[in-house]
Amino acid sequence: MTEAASISTDKAVAIRLGRWWQLSLGVVCMSMIANLQYGWTLFVNPIHDTRGWSLSAIQVAFTIFVLVETWLVPIEGYLVDRIGPRFVGVAAGILVALSWVINSVAGSLWVLYLGAVVGGIGAGAVYGACVGNALKWFPDRRGLAAGLTAMGFGAGSALTVFPIANMIKSQGYEATFFKFGIAQGAVVFLVGWFLRAPDAAFASTRFTPAKSSVAIRTREHTPLEMLRTPAFWVMFVMFVMTAAGGLIATAQLTPIAKDFGVAESPVKLLGVTLLALPFALSMNRVLNGISRPFFGWVSDQLGREQTMFIAFTLEGAAILLLSRFGANPMWFVLLTALVFFAYGEIYSLFPAICGDAYGRRFASANAGLLYVAKGVASLVVPLSSLIGASAAGWRGVFVVAAIMNFVAALLAIFVLRPLRARP
Repeated sequence: MTEAASISTDKAVAIRLGRWWQLSLGVVCMSMIANLQYGWTLFVNPIHDTRGWSLSAIQVAFTIFVLVETWLVPIEGYLVDRIGPRFVGVAAGILVALSWVINSVAGSLWVLYLGAVVGGIGAGAVYGACVGNALKWFPDRRGLAAGLTAMGFGAGSALTVFPIANMIKSQGYEATFFKFGIAQGAVVFLVGWFLRAPDAAFASTRFTPAKSSVAIRTREHTPLEMLRTPAFWVMFVMFVMTAAGGLIATAQLTPIAKDFGVAESPVKLLGVTLLALPFALSMNRVLNGISRPFFGWVSDQLGREQTMFIAFTLEGAAILLLSRFGANPMWFVLLTALVFFAYGEIYSLFPAICGDAYGRRFASANAGLLYVAKGVASLVVPLSSLIGASAAGWRGVFVVAAIMNFVAALLAIFVLRPLRARP
């Protein structure tokens, strides 16, 4: 081997190791913002007991957080594309810490809502920086890279559930907000300094594109150019349809379990016996996280649209079965686990297919625009409460959610794939 070839090989190895390092940093940052969404439920009742505010008024803060976190990602993604992920990540760390510090001293609902706004901005900035960076560093494994990054957000709170709950009991929710807020924000702040986008040397390397039913686009679309394409709006509608069912299950699982009469029923599974509701909650969190890299990897091998068809059909079928057999405690646990397993993949498949279709350069902003669909889908959650309380009941909600998943599955194969195949 010549000296020049050896240098070239060493450089390629360094690039490959460097991109996995960048992916790992993104997963850490995403894990640090997971509690802003998934840990919130632990604070609701303590806030109510201490302040006397109504539960519905307190939950407005959660709605504000989700809307701000999703709807501002396009702007934050644009900043990532323009100035790089480093300074966006560092600034996000400050906001992540500040949001829970604000919550710790909130003496009025308006201050609590301010904390939600600050946290939403910080979490959205982390999402835009880390997911966009993963898409840029892994053009050959976009599904797996986006899935691993999203897994950090989906399962990142699993290890801190009990420490947060115990600290709330022993020190109060205010101290817990303050201490965990500072700790989480500090990690994002420090890790953010090491984030960087691919440089010209990486762009010149030859990575094999992911397998797909259509060719990966080489043209770089700006966000405005992407918005003018029919394929983007088909993806957006599909994202709303598939996210709605998962968000309803996330927000309404407790009232659903109570209405089905299984919340306090013991379930024995794999030698473990727990009440049905906490058993379902724990399994759902794990499987929702695992599904993101799993389906992302499958899509790298099988193709995006084919994987979407399989996952959306699986979720629709699981939801229908839950409406039929959910009153049985064992089936409630197993079927909700299947619903969450099939639901989590949207956070890897949609960013990956967006990167395939519209290029690497503006991947952060483009994926951020598509992520707005999650915020739109969240607006359906209050409507599900009304349907659940009506004569149609939760079974009516399940039928509608299942139909939306089946329609999205058909759109993937019969509409999106032909649109992406056009030259």
